[in-house]
Amino acid sequence: MAPAIHSCQNRTTREHEASFMNRQKIEDDALHLPKEERVQLIRRLVLSLESPSKKELRADWLLEARRRARELDSGSLQAVPSEEVMSKARALLK
Repeated sequence: MAPAIHSCQNRTTREHEASFMNRQKIEDDALHLPKEERVQLIRRLVLSLESPSKKELRADWLLEARRRARELDSGSLQAVPSEEVMSKARALLK
């Protein structure tokens, strides 16, 4: 009987090969798209590279929340009741 680690290595190799085959199919399919559709696909792919990761977004929002908390605590910023915010937002959407 083969050791368990060998079984895991085979599974990992199979997963890698399947992933490669899926990527290869995606590439082949993309190359057969009409030019304008390829351009749109390229734009989406490039934008996805430029977008911040979830971890980066989380860190940015944490910094923003801390900044706002400091402003509220110091009195340099006044809190607005949620009902007022929602009322103004609804009015803007009309």
